Amino acid sequence: MLSLASLSRRELGERLAGPGLDLGTGGFVTRLSSPIASVADGLHLLYGDYPVHPNGQFADFHVSLMPSPGLRRWYKPQVNFCYDGQPVFRPLPLDHAFPMFEWGLNWCVSAHANNHLIVHAAVLEKDGLAVILPAPPGSGKSTLCATLAHRGWRLLSDELALLRLSDGMVAPLPRPISLKNASIDIMRDYLTVPGQAAPVFSRPVSETSKGTVAHLKAPSAAVARAGELARPAWVIFPKWEAGSEAVLSPLPKARAFTGVASNAFNYSLTAAPGFELLGRIIDQCGCYEFRYSRMDEAVALFARLSSGLAPSAA
Repeated sequence: MLSLASLSRRELGERLAGPGLDLGTGGFVTRLSSPIASVADGLHLLYGDYPVHPNGQFADFHVSLMPSPGLRRWYKPQVNFCYDGQPVFRPLPLDHAFPMFEWGLNWCVSAHANNHLIVHAAVLEKDGLAVILPAPPGSGKSTLCATLAHRGWRLLSDELALLRLSDGMVAPLPRPISLKNASIDIMRDYLTVPGQAAPVFSRPVSETSKGTVAHLKAPSAAVARAGELARPAWVIFPKWEAGSEAVLSPLPKARAFTGVASNAFNYSLTAAPGFELLGRIIDQCGCYEFRYSRMDEAVALFARLSSGLAPSAA
């Protein structure tokens, strides 16, 4: 199967503006259309490793990003995210089109992939075992995820932990990592290592609802292994605190259960199967809270964790 990198920037733009592009991400295929240059630019920069499926076959999601009609084409132009031809969000400034694609694709999965319990969490894997990092915005989750994904852990997802209702395994959905505000320059500096390929970031977009946003390209190895499942082994609630040493504290199972449930998009929809699955996952996982401020300390602590040297879970 061809990868997106096989298309030139011109060919990609023509596909998006014409018949559309069937883009594979994890276990999903999205049929995407858009005449907006920044959408093609972002895909060309960050999605080169992803498969492009032949047009005309089944696609899970049919989406488009289209300029608002009428006077908005010239005065403060806007973009609409459409699902099955219908707008699903309020329009955003046209400059926000690529971040809107990323946010919209998250919505497609979280609103429709209900054969999984879907948790707002980063998730990474090492030696077949997954660490789930549920956290609200502002916790430093994505910064920690970007760090670990480039320091020995396999990226499964920055935003959505997909826990299969059938067996509790984590289904990978590796996509670009969303970074905000100060984290963008922090990670650009931290991940730039002499003698190694520079990290690839999208153009920062300012004045979004989340502040300034940029996306970091997912490691190629993570995209290549998007079909490999992982077993949950740890549930860790991260929190970045200025000046804090890296501290991993055992968390009672009951608090871990309610914490994950409160971060799940479809916990009530999955009903008894979701409740039972979450209970099994919490029982089998080490559950912790994690405070940190320095990346190297976090990397070292998670290396100890994967080696079985973490403090005992409650």
